[in-house]
Amino acid sequence: MFKVLVLDGISAQGVQLLNDAPDVQVDNRATMPEAELLNVIVDYDAVLVRSQTKINDRVMEAGKNLKVVGRAGVGVDNIDLEAATKRGIVVVNAPDGNTIATCELTFAMMMGLARMIPQAYKKTIGGEWDRKTFVGVELRNKVLGVIGMGRIGSEVAKRAKAFGMDIIGYDPFMTEERAEKLGITLGSVEDIVRQADFITVHTPLTNETRGIISRPQFEIMKKGARIINCARGGIIDEGALVEAIDAGIVAGAAFDVFTQEPPAADHPFLNHPKIIVTPHLGASTIEAQENVAVDVSEEVLHILRSEPFKNAVNMPSVPANVLKKLQPYFNLGEKLGKVISQITEGAVSEIQIKYSGELMDVDTNPLTRYIVLGVLSTHLGEEANVVNAMHLAKTRDINVVVQKSAEAKSFTNLVTVTLKTKQEERVAAGTLLAGYGERIVQIDQYPVDVAPEGTVLFIAHNDKPGIIGKVGTLLGDNEVNIASMQVGRKVVGGAAIMLLTIDKPASDDLLAKLKNVPEISVAKDIAL
Repeated sequence: MFKVLVLDGISAQGVQLLNDAPDVQVDNRATMPEAELLNVIVDYDAVLVRSQTKINDRVMEAGKNLKVVGRAGVGVDNIDLEAATKRGIVVVNAPDGNTIATCELTFAMMMGLARMIPQAYKKTIGGEWDRKTFVGVELRNKVLGVIGMGRIGSEVAKRAKAFGMDIIGYDPFMTEERAEKLGITLGSVEDIVRQADFITVHTPLTNETRGIISRPQFEIMKKGARIINCARGGIIDEGALVEAIDAGIVAGAAFDVFTQEPPAADHPFLNHPKIIVTPHLGASTIEAQENVAVDVSEEVLHILRSEPFKNAVNMPSVPANVLKKLQPYFNLGEKLGKVISQITEGAVSEIQIKYSGELMDVDTNPLTRYIVLGVLSTHLGEEANVVNAMHLAKTRDINVVVQKSAEAKSFTNLVTVTLKTKQEERVAAGTLLAGYGERIVQIDQYPVDVAPEGTVLFIAHNDKPGIIGKVGTLLGDNEVNIASMQVGRKVVGGAAIMLLTIDKPASDDLLAKLKNVPEISVAKDIAL
């Protein structure tokens, strides 16, 4: 009999699945102080929480029988993932349960913006019958730009079609084939800001998505656009947005999220007549709260019964003999995925992974997950983890192909990752060198020898005399120090690459200057 502790007022209907299970005993209690939790947690195989209760290292240490921690929601800030992984405790969440709730809030915000409903309501209850001020716009025949075409973005696009809107979607993993299935036009962020009448964002907050709409985008934005953010604070530059509204570029905005929550009392959004705000209500529906509880209850049951599960946010269990052989490669595999994804243009349709040498005799499935995670995490951030990486790839129509070969060139083991898009095919290979650790030994057809760490500047260029000096001068003028440099070429005077390990990321201005050098075709920062 498994014992499950349910805390934080999780929906009773949501955990009914656990109550009905013949092999589970459920104790449903209110939020519990840590001191009390430390005294009782030893009796339980699983604990389910929302956001109030902290499941930290001390709680897990006391929970000698804990096998799983379930979070009825998405965020796991209140759970110590490192402590859980160290103790072999699986942490699961419910990333799909609030999809419709957030999608529908997005539409509520869009309608509120289009017809200025909150502003009209405020004036009407204040005793003013003002019809002239609140002449709105229709959604029909308007262009909706959706930045982030995952679960929520796709649902928004489906509903927007019913309103007679034309949709431009952007997602780094969206192919033209998938866009065609959804009945939308695939575009870039620039396409969206230039053409869209309404813009909504549905991405995680990562280094790539932070400020994805800021001053440069507002400078080229279609005049009169309206912007909605029900995703994460920080994706849209709040200060730049206020400036764009005051300048008449943006007609209005609706935000459910803020860079800092709750926002300061003097936040410019709170009293702006053209901005609608709500207090992070994306998942705040009865149905969503029940859905996340149901989802996490199902996952907990699967784990307790040693059945397959998908929504773990920390490392899954790996047999000890396999872990011993593969663990040294986990970090290398993830770094290879990050490297290749950051130098590849276009939506990824296929990830090819080739294991050569002694690795061909090992069950490499756990290592494959780390490589796919590396590819996805560049764009999806914390949404991707080592357990759900394969699931996320499948939902985005990314084919993962694994091959094995006894031939590892001049290395004992070699891991080769190939990304395919409609535009190109890129290759990165790496190995572990005795005494030196992880090494990237190939980029495309060029042999290199680079430690995958810190910030690496990737430059594609023509092999001309003086090019290295020009690059060094530009970096020096911009106070960027070079720690190491590798140059790869196949033919003298032909195409070549440089990989420079630098002490700090190159600024956008520096990258632009590098690209302006006639011999250089590509200059990119690779963050590792």
